[in-house]
Amino acid sequence: MSSANVIEIFSSVQGEGKYIGCRQVFVRLAECNLNCAYCDTDFKRSDVCKVETSAGAMTFRAVKNPLTAAQVADVIKSFCAQVPTHSISFTGGEPLLHWQFVRDVASLIKSFGVKVLLETNGTLPDALEKVLDAVDIISADIKLGQALSLHERFLRAAKVKDTYVKVVVTSETTLEEFLSAVEMVASVDENLLLIVQPVTAVAEVKAPSAEKLLSLQAVALRRLKNVRIIPQTHKLINVL
Repeated sequence: MSSANVIEIFSSVQGEGKYIGCRQVFVRLAECNLNCAYCDTDFKRSDVCKVETSAGAMTFRAVKNPLTAAQVADVIKSFCAQVPTHSISFTGGEPLLHWQFVRDVASLIKSFGVKVLLETNGTLPDALEKVLDAVDIISADIKLGQALSLHERFLRAAKVKDTYVKVVVTSETTLEEFLSAVEMVASVDENLLLIVQPVTAVAEVKAPSAEKLLSLQAVALRRLKNVRIIPQTHKLINVL
């Protein structure tokens, strides 16, 4: 059974994307293959994992890293017993850097009656293929201003699942780079849900105006059937 460096495990509500507001257990894994300017997560490896003391308590105990898949499955089982849970979110960092671990935990929690959600930057299509049959939902965060060929390969593999696409936009996002992403998604499947997520301001990265958001949505709706504007709502209610 595999092990991985886990940053934290906690029970909260999903604050982004299609399943916003649903109760989930979050398993945040260390390391990422990207370095986004607006990232609000510390994904560096740590000697200890922060494990919530009980579901939704927002207090933590320290558990020595790395954690085995069985240890993580036991925490998930405990939280799901305390609060009916929609799904387990593997997030990061980039969870597909630990695809074997994700697969092993998913196999152990299969009987718990919860779905497995993969929150990913959508740039590791080969790793996705190795875990695809073990996940139910895929949230793919498309990065603007980068080559989109890996994202396209990823989405072509992912679309057999309940998959949606997120695009984070800032005050500096250009129409050209946004349209490139929209066209790429449309070339894969015009029915894929696209979520336009205004960045939560951090450092020098500023949020887009309401006018800009509405304009981008209008443009995207000419190519895609379902485009929604959804901010990070967990920031609004001050939960993890």
